[in-house]
Amino acid sequence: QRACDQAIARSEAADRLAIRELIEAYAHCADRRDAKGQMALFTTDTHFVVYMNAKDPKPSQELHSREALAPVFADLNHYAATMHFVGQSTILTLNGDRATGEAYCIAHHLTVDSDVRRLMVAYLRYLDTVAKVDGTWLFVERLLFWL
Repeated sequence: QRACDQAIARSEAADRLAIRELIEAYAHCADRRDAKGQMALFTTDTHFVVYMNAKDPKPSQELHSREALAPVFADLNHYAATMHFVGQSTILTLNGDRATGEAYCIAHHLTVDSDVRRLMVAYLRYLDTVAKVDGTWLFVERLLFWL
C-alpha cells in the first residue's frame, strides 16, 4: 500500500475514533449532569429533534440552537441518578469533515421518593450528523428516537 493511502487510512481511523468519543462524551456528560459540557458537543446552530414515539413522524420536540439545549439537559436533574450505556454506533458516511451515523443507547433513570426507588429504562436510537469544526467533531444534528 502506498504511503498516501496509509495516511488517508490513519486519518479516517482517527476521525472514526473521535466520532465514537463524541457519542460517548454525550452520555458521560449526561450522567454527570454536566449540561455545559454536553452543550459544548454541539455546533451553535445545531438541530436537535426528539421523537418520544419512534413510529410517529411528528417530533415531540425540536430545537435549533446549542443554547436551546440547556433546559433539555437540565431535565436530567429530576433523577437521583442516570446511567447511559452506549451500544453499537455505525458511521454511515464519512466525507472529509462531515459524517452521518447511527448510535444506540440504553438509558437508566433512577428516581427516589421517600423509600421508594423507581427505575425507568429507555431504549434510544440516535441518527447523527457531525462535522469537524476547527479540528473537533461536533453534533450538527441529533435525532433522538425513543423505541
